[in-house]
Amino acid sequence: MSSENEKKSYAEHRTNNTELIRVAVLTMSDKGSKGERNDESGEVIKKMVKDIPAEVIYYEIIPDEIDIIKDRLISISDSEKADIILTTGGTGVSPRDVTPDATLQVIEREIPGMAEAMRMESLKKTPRAMISRAVAGMRKRTLIINLPGSPRGVKENLEVILPALSHAVEKIKGDTSECAS
Repeated sequence: MSSENEKKSYAEHRTNNTELIRVAVLTMSDKGSKGERNDESGEVIKKMVKDIPAEVIYYEIIPDEIDIIKDRLISISDSEKADIILTTGGTGVSPRDVTPDATLQVIEREIPGMAEAMRMESLKKTPRAMISRAVAGMRKRTLIINLPGSPRGVKENLEVILPALSHAVEKIKGDTSECAS
């Protein structure tokens, strides 16, 4: 969780910066893509990113197919001009969990600290966090982050990285100001 100083600077940033961050939410779910399951995890993401502040510019549920995932990640980052793509689902070790594999094939630079921070915090709650294969990285000027598929996992993981997202987007877009405060 974030400290009071981080929360304060986060709130100050929201007040001083009126430009909304453009977020895409991409849910990987075979059943969800067929309309057989509600996407509760995607809904959690959409609610939580409003605090950045952000606007959701794209939302889709797709099957756990590596080529479809790669295509959407490329299309959203290159054509939709999203600042952040948050994926949910497909980050475990089952045969159909291919989201990290697809992500690694499309990102140009990995940002391991984000995935490490999410796993570290999740390990405090469940030993199953150690089998997460979630990754985070950049494609051009888009930050792509894999989140778990459960609503609780999404909430817990997104809470960890949410305070850093605005700063990450600013840096990815070319902000040259000093990071130390």
